[in-house]
Amino acid sequence: MNRIFSGVQPTGNLHLGNYLGAIRNWVRLQSEYECVFCIVDMHAITVWQDPQGLRDHTREVTAGMLAAGVDPARNVVFNQSQVPAHAELAWIFNCVARLGWLNRMTQFKEKAGKHRENASVGLYAYPNLMAADILAYRATHVPVGEDQKQHLELARDIAQKFNGDYGRDFFPLPEPLIFGAATRVMSLRDGTKKMSKSDESDYSRINMTDDADTIALKIRKAKTDLEPLPAEESGLEGRPEAANLVGIFAALADRTRQEVLTDFAGAQFSEFKKALTELAVATLGPMNAEMKRLLADPGHVDSVLRDGGRRARELSEPIMREVFDIVGFLRP
Repeated sequence: MNRIFSGVQPTGNLHLGNYLGAIRNWVRLQSEYECVFCIVDMHAITVWQDPQGLRDHTREVTAGMLAAGVDPARNVVFNQSQVPAHAELAWIFNCVARLGWLNRMTQFKEKAGKHRENASVGLYAYPNLMAADILAYRATHVPVGEDQKQHLELARDIAQKFNGDYGRDFFPLPEPLIFGAATRVMSLRDGTKKMSKSDESDYSRINMTDDADTIALKIRKAKTDLEPLPAEESGLEGRPEAANLVGIFAALADRTRQEVLTDFAGAQFSEFKKALTELAVATLGPMNAEMKRLLADPGHVDSVLRDGGRRARELSEPIMREVFDIVGFLRP
């Protein structure tokens, strides 16, 4: 059976981009695939995290996933640090991957910036851990955004080299699942930058914990331009903020951008933003309420992760026994 692995970092402020770009797709995929969904807390500590904050954010992200419709009975939902296979396989992959491969990874260059010498080794090598996340379950498919394709290509390279080094067709070469409209949701303040939880301005994103009034305020303040909405998609070229808001509306409404433009052709953004606010509140409002209910009961959230961790270990342990045997480790 085809198996999906996907993960999200518990770094707080789960936002609309996470929902439209990943979590909503997970909800749709869970009826088609065997799914392993992971809160990647080991990835989070590649930069320093406050320990209590990390625990709180792990629960918040889990609550957001459950509120959006991810079913923990049907899928494996857990936090990464509960399963030793991730760290164990990552070390093996550290010895398989080549320095040249990691030197080409653009996200490290972006995240480390001008201070590469002060970046953690974990931040540099985390693509190997990402490959281990996927291959510890021998996942066949990974939902990715366009900006993550390079990491999946590295995972495929590592799997292929491991198979070649040991003369075994053991790891599958995982395939990407790339979705359509609004897989890359941009900042409400700058349409050329991805919506991000790390952006200093809270007005750059719609958080899944935002109430109706906050959502309305952020959409009203979202940057636009002075031109009305065009009738054709070609009219959005060179208008990144306009294209972003149209894309968000299309994704929330499950329609194409062209269908949205047909309905709103010639409208001013003041009118369009009112319609977008109504749609966003109607979609996110119930999730916001369910997240609050779940976060009020952290013991329940922890029990979901604990059960998911047990099931993830049951999946990964036989795979790792084979890996250890292939590599030549003596194990009791």
